[in-house]
Amino acid sequence: MAQVRMFWTTLAVAEPTVSAISTITSRGYAPMLNQKLKDAVVSRILTKVRTPAQYVGGELNSIAKDHSTVQGTLCLAFPDTYSIGMSHHGLQVLYSLMNDLGWACERAFTPLPDFEAGLREHGLPLYGLETFTPLNQFDVLGFTLQYEISYSNVLTMLDLGGIPLHAEDRGDDDTLVIAGGPGGQNPELLAPFIDLFVMGDGEPSLPVVCEQWREMKGSGLSREEKLARIVGSVNWAYAPRFYEPIYAEDGTIVEIRRLRDDVPAGIRPCVIQDLDGTPLPVRPVVPVVETAHDRIAIEIMRGCPWQCRFCQSTVIKRPLRYRTVETIVDAALESYRNTGYDEISLLSLSTSDYPDFERLVTRMSEVFTPLGVKISLPSLRITETLKKIPALLQEGRRSGLTLAPEVARDDMREQIRKPINNTDLYEGCAEAFRRGWKKVKLYFMCGLPGERPADLDGIIEMAETIARIGKDVTGRHAEVIASVSNFIPKPHTPYQWNGIQSRDYLKWAHKYLRSRVRIRTVTIKGHDIERSMLEGIMTRGDRRVAAALEEAWRRGARLDAWTEYFDHKLWWKTFEDLGIDVEWYSHRDRPTDEVLPWDHIHIKYGRDYLVKEQNRSVVQLEAMAGAV
Repeated sequence: MAQVRMFWTTLAVAEPTVSAISTITSRGYAPMLNQKLKDAVVSRILTKVRTPAQYVGGELNSIAKDHSTVQGTLCLAFPDTYSIGMSHHGLQVLYSLMNDLGWACERAFTPLPDFEAGLREHGLPLYGLETFTPLNQFDVLGFTLQYEISYSNVLTMLDLGGIPLHAEDRGDDDTLVIAGGPGGQNPELLAPFIDLFVMGDGEPSLPVVCEQWREMKGSGLSREEKLARIVGSVNWAYAPRFYEPIYAEDGTIVEIRRLRDDVPAGIRPCVIQDLDGTPLPVRPVVPVVETAHDRIAIEIMRGCPWQCRFCQSTVIKRPLRYRTVETIVDAALESYRNTGYDEISLLSLSTSDYPDFERLVTRMSEVFTPLGVKISLPSLRITETLKKIPALLQEGRRSGLTLAPEVARDDMREQIRKPINNTDLYEGCAEAFRRGWKKVKLYFMCGLPGERPADLDGIIEMAETIARIGKDVTGRHAEVIASVSNFIPKPHTPYQWNGIQSRDYLKWAHKYLRSRVRIRTVTIKGHDIERSMLEGIMTRGDRRVAAALEEAWRRGARLDAWTEYFDHKLWWKTFEDLGIDVEWYSHRDRPTDEVLPWDHIHIKYGRDYLVKEQNRSVVQLEAMAGAV
């Protein structure tokens, strides 16, 4: 005890810096160090930063465990702020799962720049919220990648957590850094920084990776050999160090070459077969500050019955799987009792395509309307079922109806393979207005292959028609918001060979749309074009672009999804300085026989299916052009 007291007397003067963490922990003082770190954060940083409560943990239903008594330690890292990450359902799912399996599972988020500056000023590490354990003291650090423009945040969290930025610089028993999610479907930009990518469903795959890594800790095996044993035992894990892109003189990829015979040549997604038997998180962590979505989320279905050519999720989340009405209602009721939330969101890619949709919504309304709980249906497909929904939710609070027609003309719908009927859309909106709904939000895309001015005109026509329907029903034009995103062809979709529309075209399209609006209650909101341009190269780039990602981060790129922090000029200057041809990566149409950076990551129906759909799309585009 005398040694301990002497140690902490010294530490009271010398702060617990990142460089001292490993030495201190190895001497058995981890719990005391974590408290010391917490005290330093609270006393020296929190009073000077925005929304300090997001950095202290202790929320309702959060789980803090003694790391010396558990099977292993895992920190789930969401590379965006607390307010965004705590709204992500998948994080809650994996948090509940791993804690139930006997692991100490904690959470970490990207800090806002003021908190990052405070940590750096005082030499303090980023930590898990539950016990203030530095990130480099966990067995496994798992990133959830939801969107590609979060990549710079991954580097921020690694660096602040005291973890070597490059995977090749980590020691044999250092923290294993893994990643998964839709933002990792082209893993090559993050290849130098991530030890292992997990493809597909996380519930069955994450425990396998964690257990194998923990079992090999202290075994004397090299880090490379440990990773090889993991990826060699499954077909859904990708360790970039075992693969090398070979380039032709023109810059295209010749092949993705395996460097070892005992790792898979192709990576396939891990798939849950029994979704209904997979537990839902019924004690979700309740945030202590306002978040993007303050509500209970219940995933009712995984996958989508439709095959829209633009949609990556419908490809990577196959096959289609459901939970029963009873499972959903029971989980929602238990979650409500454990949280007190007054809104429940039924999640899926296309909620109204749930096979027993009417019974589910009716049952949810019967159970939760008397409790004053709102039922939210955020992903509704436009079918004849739409007009029944307002009646099914006839009681309770009403706000807006959110729909995603994507495009407004029938021939373009055929081209993108999203068959909907305008009559169903308009009748559904009319019924909603009759039953008290006040506004409608519509999601569209611009910049799709073959887009014409007539397609943009159709967006305005649809939005204004709905506004007029509101006037016919209520006597006042309805409020209609048309949110228009800039189309980015995603990996593993039939459009993956198409280039992105130019910056000039998208600027023109946004200006054209706004100029055509005639009804004051109709608003056009276009997504930021510069951010879409960045998303394009981050989505479609190869391993050579990773150097620009790192350099832009070193120059100060942070929180690129946030308007107040995104600096597009920094990014374009970095690409220019490093000789990265953005035009070549982002805007070039690619032949279907070109090897793509993500071709070693396979999907359920295979590359041949994507080629066939791309060729069908070309034929339809030619027919559309001939009809004009």
